[in-house]
Amino acid sequence: MNNSDYENYIKLKDQLNIYRRQYYTEDAPTVQDFEYDRLYQELLKVESAHPEWVTNDSPSQNVGGAINSAFPKFRHEIPMLSMDDVFSLEESQASAERIKKFVNQTDVEFNLELKIDGLALSLIYENGRLVKGSTRGDGFVGEDITPNIFQIDDVPKTIPLKERIEVRGECYLGKDSFAELNNKRLEDGKSTFANPRNAAAGSLRQLDSSITKSRHLQTFIYFVIEPENYGLKTQSEALKQLQEWGFATNNQNRVVNDFKEVQNYIDEYQEKRLDLPYNIDGIVFKVNDFKLQSLLGNTVKVPRWEFAYKFPPIEAHTHLRTIEWTVGRTGVVTPTAVMDPVAVAGTTVRRASLHNFDFMKEKDIQLNDDVYIYKAGDIIPEVDRVDLKARKEKINYQEPSYCPDCGSKLVHLEEEVALRCINPMCPAQVRAHIEHFASRDAMNILGLGPKVVEKLYDLGLVATIPDLYKLDEAKLHQVSGFQEKSVIKLLDNINASKSRSLEKILYGLGIRFVGKTAALKISEKLKDIDHLISFLKTGEDLEIDTIGSVIQNSLINYFNNDEVLNMINELKTLNVNFKYIGNDEVSANPDNFFYNKKVVITGTLKNYNRRELTDLLNSQGAKVSSAVSSKTDYLIYGEEPGSKFEKANSLGIQLISEKRLDEIIQEN
Repeated sequence: MNNSDYENYIKLKDQLNIYRRQYYTEDAPTVQDFEYDRLYQELLKVESAHPEWVTNDSPSQNVGGAINSAFPKFRHEIPMLSMDDVFSLEESQASAERIKKFVNQTDVEFNLELKIDGLALSLIYENGRLVKGSTRGDGFVGEDITPNIFQIDDVPKTIPLKERIEVRGECYLGKDSFAELNNKRLEDGKSTFANPRNAAAGSLRQLDSSITKSRHLQTFIYFVIEPENYGLKTQSEALKQLQEWGFATNNQNRVVNDFKEVQNYIDEYQEKRLDLPYNIDGIVFKVNDFKLQSLLGNTVKVPRWEFAYKFPPIEAHTHLRTIEWTVGRTGVVTPTAVMDPVAVAGTTVRRASLHNFDFMKEKDIQLNDDVYIYKAGDIIPEVDRVDLKARKEKINYQEPSYCPDCGSKLVHLEEEVALRCINPMCPAQVRAHIEHFASRDAMNILGLGPKVVEKLYDLGLVATIPDLYKLDEAKLHQVSGFQEKSVIKLLDNINASKSRSLEKILYGLGIRFVGKTAALKISEKLKDIDHLISFLKTGEDLEIDTIGSVIQNSLINYFNNDEVLNMINELKTLNVNFKYIGNDEVSANPDNFFYNKKVVITGTLKNYNRRELTDLLNSQGAKVSSAVSSKTDYLIYGEEPGSKFEKANSLGIQLISEKRLDEIIQEN
């Protein structure tokens, strides 16, 4: 055995497992599908040559990913398996021929379906009612997400069938909904989702079902468990029956038994894919006859009767002009390629992430190169490779040594690939840190987005978190574009954030590895910041599920810092809460005008965006709805209110103009 080859195999296997965890469990991939597929095929080749190296933890031996411990576990009666992927027409034809050989038939019908880029889910109905919804998980045990499934509009809550039935399909986010979601996140100063698939997965795995509902998820159902129990003989027949039962199905399927028809179908949808309202990343081949499916059966990991042809990425050729480096909240410095504008997958692309310097070295990307770019998932511009034939001379691009924002020396921590600025006073990091602290999932200070933070920082008004709580009207009047109402509203929102529960501020502090879930679990157990700091000094294990040594050591290092402790003490003197309040955090005053009232908003408002107003009304005890009914108490209207205004007026519902709304809020 060649030790070097074996060590490379172990590294490849471990790296793929990291990518799988990021993709399936964390919904936060760091590598594009095309690159993962390439590495996975490399793994399969190595394992084929060295089967003695294969162990149970290899990606080739597993389906899906680990389940999220925040949700109840659900064991699938019949495993939710994965599919084999092929990447060329030749491989597709070879796979089809293997199936024909296995069943000893030369004429096998295939049902071709679009491969929706989403999250696999299972739905169970009993006595015509939806009783269970779950994710694939690791294929054997998934996450019980039933409450969130009920928030998806096109999932029928009842069906005209009394027998127990399980159906499976894909949950996805349409292109328009994805764009709208990312635009909102940009407005709020939040990171955007990498692609619709991860946005859908993250939306479906929300502990707060109202967030799931707000994301406008959709489904395509394509599979019936034990179809013979319902008199179904073929996959194409099952799709029609699913539609009759009330499920959303994709009607772009086609039954074929000739490979020329396969080629035509693939060519047709490679051309149409950009015009579809949802993302597809390939074509699924399914043996149409259920009896033949049963005869073919499954391997441990995949059905033998289906496979997926993956589309190659759509490419364009352009010229790389320069490379820009930007600093994030944690100090990671990321390169971006700035290129001649070029049309890719329906849009003009000028910039593409280069991830890190190792990525650039691996692809040998240099200044003034011609490069091929594509859109991963038809969304994110990526540099695929350099056009070496067009290279006139190689200008060796050097990794930067100094921070582009503050000029400090850049470093690699603990052999990280990422390049970091470790200057805690770096302006870019300070601004990003304050933005994170004010973000919705942290202290939720409405109106304190990136542009406002930048203005406050540039004017010298805010350089630290405590500075936020020292702002007053006189200081805010220095900010260009701030009117009296904006000043008062921002100060009210900052003041309201002082009473947030401990988990919000713990997450908002931006402690490395401490996300929302970890912050909540720590807060639930330790109850207040002083107890947490004292406990960390003992060296004892926190003994909290999913909180391991990495997170605990990060907490110890963070709070073992005099500057941090001084900041916490300063925030305390400014009356910022550091105790766990939990569900008692929001306690609206029953005397508020909107308390326990059903409110609908319509039209364009001058001084409020829709989400800010919804949050404000919720904080005052209102129940905000999107539809007018006889149970609606108030309709708040702006310019061009439309049909909701007319309906509310006809029902005699009290109408509130924006001017009157301002008066009510001031009174409250």
